[in-house]
Amino acid sequence: MGCSFSGLNALYDAVNGGGDVWINENRFKIIRQLGEGGFAYVFLVKEVITDASAATGNLSNKLKDPSFISDDGTYAMKKVLIQNSDQLELVREEIRVSSLFTHPNLLPLLDHAIIKVKATQEQSWKHEAYLLFPVHLDGTLLDNSTAMKANKEFFSTLDVLQIFRQLCAGLKHMHQFEPPYAHNDVKPGNVLISHRKGQAPRAILMDFGSARPARKQIQSRAEALQLQEWAAEHCSAPFRAPELWDCPSQYNIDERTDIWSLGCTLYAIMYGVSPFEYALGEAGGSLQLAVVNVQIKWPAGPKPPYPDTLHQFVTWMLQPQAAVRPRIDDIIIHVDKLISKIKQRETENTTESAETVRKKTSVASSSLPPKPKHELGECTPFPL
Repeated sequence: MGCSFSGLNALYDAVNGGGDVWINENRFKIIRQLGEGGFAYVFLVKEVITDASAATGNLSNKLKDPSFISDDGTYAMKKVLIQNSDQLELVREEIRVSSLFTHPNLLPLLDHAIIKVKATQEQSWKHEAYLLFPVHLDGTLLDNSTAMKANKEFFSTLDVLQIFRQLCAGLKHMHQFEPPYAHNDVKPGNVLISHRKGQAPRAILMDFGSARPARKQIQSRAEALQLQEWAAEHCSAPFRAPELWDCPSQYNIDERTDIWSLGCTLYAIMYGVSPFEYALGEAGGSLQLAVVNVQIKWPAGPKPPYPDTLHQFVTWMLQPQAAVRPRIDDIIIHVDKLISKIKQRETENTTESAETVRKKTSVASSSLPPKPKHELGECTPFPL
C-alpha cells in the first residue's frame, strides 16, 4: 500500500478525541485513547459500516489474511502528528517497512493514510498519519511485567521460554528477509501480549519505526559517530547493543544487534527489567559502562528460582563482540531444546506425583479393617 495524501482519504472530525476517522474508504469511530508517546497517539477504534463502505467493500473484504479481521470491528489506530519533512520521511519509512512482513508474531499494518493539514496557532504540524493495526487489549509485555512485579509474581519457566520463542520466530522472519532487516528496538514495551486460557501468552513484536536493513559497513570515524547518534535516537538505551554505544571506525554491523536486545528482553521477561537498568539507580552508575562491560546482576526471582541454564542462555546472547554472538537460528535450536526438556520434566513430575498418590492410597487401604459384606441395596463403591 502506498502513502496517500488526499484529504478525502483520512478526515479527523474532532479536535481532542472522539469523532470519526476515515482511512481511505473506511470509517472508524474513536472509542478511547490507549496510549501516547512523542507526537504519536494510539486509539481504540471501531469500524462503522456505512452505505459507502458497503458499496466499496468494508475493511474485512480488503484484508488478505482473515485472521486479522476483528470479531467486533475494533482495531488500534496510531495517529502521528508530523511537523517537518524529516518526520514525514520517517513515517513513510515505517509504513513501507511495516508492509514488508507477514508473520503471526509481527504486528501487521492493515491500512494507512497520510493527509495534509493547515497549520494554526494551536498546531504547528503540517501532516497527520493514520496507521491501522489489530488491537491487543492485554497490553504490552512491559505492562504485564510491571503489574506482576508489583504483586511479586513471575512467569513460569515454561511461559518465559514460550513467550521468548515467539519473539525469536518473528525476528527470524525479519533476519531472513532479503535483504535482512534488524528491528533495532526489541524490548518489552514493543511486545504485545494476549492471554490465552490453558496456553502461554501470545507474543507479537510491534513498532517498526526503527527497523532498517541490518547490514552496514562502517568505514570511518564519521560514519561510526553518525551510527551512534542514530542509535541514541532510535534504540532504547537499556536494550541497546555495545557496538551501538561505542562503534569502532572499521566495523561490520549486522542483525546480531537484535540478538543483544533479545537477550536483554529474555532477562526482562524473567525479572521485569533490563539486566543493566540497575546502573541508573546507583550513585555514579553508568548505563553505558554496565552495557559495554556486560556487568549483569541476577536479582531474586521466583521460588523455586529459574534454572541456571536460563541464566546461561541470557549470557550466551550478551556477548560484547557481535561476531561471536549467536544468530537467530542457533537461538531457536537451543530454546526448543530447553522447552522440550522442561515439558518432559513436567510430565515426569506429574507421573511421579500420580504414582505417589496411588501408593499412599494403596497403603492406607491395606491398613483399614475389612469391610462387612454388602447388604442388599447398598451402593457398590466406585472403583478408583
